[in-house]
This record gives sequence, C-alpha cells and structure tokens, in this order.
Amino acid sequence: MFRFEHPLYLLLLVLLGAIIWYRRLSAREPAMGVSTTANISRLPRSLGARLYPLFVQLKYLVVFLLILAAAGPQWGNRVTTRTSEGINIILAVDVSGSMAALDFKEKDKAVNRLRAVKSVVENFIAGRNGDRIGLVVFGSEAYTQVPLTTDYPTITKVLERVDIGSAGQKTALGNALGISIKRLQDVTSTTSIIILLTDGRSNAGDLSPEAATRIAAQKKIKVYTIGVGGKEPAPFIINDPVFGQRVVYQQVDIDEDILQTIAKDTWGLYFRAQDTDSLKKIYATIDALEKNKVKIKTYGRYNDLYPWCATPALVLLGLWIILSQTRYLRLP
Repeated sequence: MFRFEHPLYLLLLVLLGAIIWYRRLSAREPAMGVSTTANISRLPRSLGARLYPLFVQLKYLVVFLLILAAAGPQWGNRVTTRTSEGINIILAVDVSGSMAALDFKEKDKAVNRLRAVKSVVENFIAGRNGDRIGLVVFGSEAYTQVPLTTDYPTITKVLERVDIGSAGQKTALGNALGISIKRLQDVTSTTSIIILLTDGRSNAGDLSPEAATRIAAQKKIKVYTIGVGGKEPAPFIINDPVFGQRVVYQQVDIDEDILQTIAKDTWGLYFRAQDTDSLKKIYATIDALEKNKVKIKTYGRYNDLYPWCATPALVLLGLWIILSQTRYLRLP
C-alpha cells in the first residue's frame, strides 16, 4: 500500500505548476529581431545546444523531487490487531445419579440429562473467543476436572469422558460453588462467572449453598444457575435382579428456591431447562449476556521512500549548479 505521510506538502506542486506557467507567459522577447531563421536552422547544432532545453527544465525537476520527498512517500501495509479482555468462566456440572434420567432428546432419540448437557456445553465452549474456561463436576463431592484455560479442545475431551456417578450419587451444591470460586481466584479477571447446572437438591458436602453464595457475592462473582429436568416423574433404566433391565419412573426434586437465591444474590439469573431446546436457548442467552470486550487497533508498517526522491534531487541540483557555472553560464 502506497501513501504519503505528509500529503499537504503536495499542494506545493500546484504552486510549482503556477510558477512554470507564469514564467512561460512572461518569457522575454529576443533582444535582436531576425527577419528569418531559415539560414540559422540549417547550421549544425552541438550536443550542448540540443540538451539546453532539458537543462532549463532541470531546476523544476529538482524542486518537484524535493516536494515529493518532503511529502514523505511510503510503502507498506496496515495491520489490524484484536485484543480481547477475557472472561473467566467456570462450568459446574452435576454428574450425580439423577442425571441418568432419560427425559431429554437428541436427534429424536431419548438420551440422559448428562448426554444432552454435554452436547450443549460443547457448543457453548466452541462459541467463546479468548475466554478462560474451567470445568468442575460434582455429585457427593466436587472436583476440578480442568482449571481455567483457553485450550477449548481439551475441555471438550475431558467433558466427554465424564460419567454419571463419577463424583458420587448425591448433590453437594455448596461444595461445587466453593471449588468453582477457588478456581476463579487462580487467575485474575475483570469478569468472573459460574454457570452452575444441577437437577437435584443439595444433600451432601461440607459447605452449605448459602455460605458459598455469600462468598461469591463478596468476591463479585456472578452465578448463573440452571435447573435441569421436567416437573413430572422421569424415566430411568435400572437393572432389576429379578426382572432384568427395565424402565421405571421416579420423581426428581429440584430445589428451585435455592437456585433462584444463588442467582439473585450474585447478580446472575436462574433458568429451568425441561428439554434439549430450552437448554440450548439458556446457554445461548448466557453466551449473549457475557460477551468479552474486544479492542481493535489499526497501525501501519511502512518503509520510507523519500531517499529515492531526495537523493536524485540533490544529484541533479549539483549537476545544475555545475552546468550553470560552466557550459550554460549566462552573462548579463
């Protein structure tokens, strides 16, 4: 990309053109009139005489090149950089035994709640840009599966390998919040959020949900809570020692009151996901609410070309001075 660093100097070219035009109009008439130049035109002309018109224009060429040099010609390109102010996000996912309920569908096929959550969360992770994301799973206990990182493929692979019951059969909601808060303290950020997903009621753990909520509020950590599952009894596959594998319906109790309190006290929102579509919409809503700030910087990388104008100008100026004092010396 070609540009002039100081383009206003190019206005001097207009002045130069005006001077040349004026000098041509006001050129002096010959001091001695000649009736005819026919005989003179037949006389042989020396090389110096033939080059004299170029010598006359040489000083204008010098000024032209000096004006171009002053305008600062440059060649290069413009570079745009995007820097993002990353958000710290902890995905806290319930993997207790109740997540085995088969009340969700994926491609018209019944799947358990965890399978549906995995698919939606994977899409959520893929849609983020520049954010640090961590993964916490919880049941009777809470464990950090992936600390805060921007290595999204690794988070996805680890999430895919998480199994129902791997952290116990119960629900330690307070511990899940506590571990998530601890992970957010590992890396500082202007914005830190927790997306807490569960389908049960807190019935395990050393830290109560209320105490964990107060800690999150003190540290200005926003918590989005998601209650998973419908209000009707959900189907489960069980292995009966007498009748073999069969489907039974059980009621799963979601403590919506505590989930709403957690969200309210930490400036977050509570959502209820009763099917796969609503779960997708919930994560899409959170994704839209928690966008990172992107700063765009545009700067140029240019090489100066003025020496290619200034150097010939100085050489030609020296040549003009020498010739004007020797071969083309004019006497009054």
